[in-house]
Amino acid sequence: MTRFKATPEAHLVLIDGDDTLLLRRCNTGYEDGNYSVVAGHFDGNETGRQATVREAREEAGLEIDVDALELLHVMHRRSLPEAATGAPPEAAGGADERLSFFFRARRWHGIPRNMEPDKCDELAWYPLAALPANTIPYVKAALARGLRGIRYSEYGWDDPV
Repeated sequence: MTRFKATPEAHLVLIDGDDTLLLRRCNTGYEDGNYSVVAGHFDGNETGRQATVREAREEAGLEIDVDALELLHVMHRRSLPEAATGAPPEAAGGADERLSFFFRARRWHGIPRNMEPDKCDELAWYPLAALPANTIPYVKAALARGLRGIRYSEYGWDDPV
C-alpha cells in the first residue's frame, strides 16, 4: 500500500492596523486572478518559520526574523478534482491534501514590494473586514479562524466551511 502524502505550505500574515497584505496571483496555473497572502511550499530541510521567512524575502522583499513569527493557524485542507472537472476523485488521482501553516509576523523590515511580477500582478494592503470577493476561499477562512483564536481547522471535506 502506498503511503499517503500531503504538501506542507507556509503562509505569511502581515497586519498593519486594520489591513492585511495580499497579492493577486497571475501566470502560475493555480488560482490566477485571485488574492492570497504571501505563501509557498516548504523546500525541505527547513522549518515552517524558515519557509515563511524565505517566502517573505522572495515574494515581497521583506526581512523577517523567525522569532518575530507566531503561529496564527494550521489548516489541513484538500481540493477535490471533481470540483473543476466533474470527474470522481479516483479518476483524477484523488484529492490533493495540504497542511497549510499561517504565521503572523509581529515585526518586519522593509516595505512590501512585488518581487515576482511574473507570478503576481498586485501586492497591496486590504481591510481585513472587507477582503476582495476573489480572495482564495481557504485563505479567507484561515484568516478569519486564526484571528478568532482558532488554531486548527479542516477545509474541503464534507464539513461546513
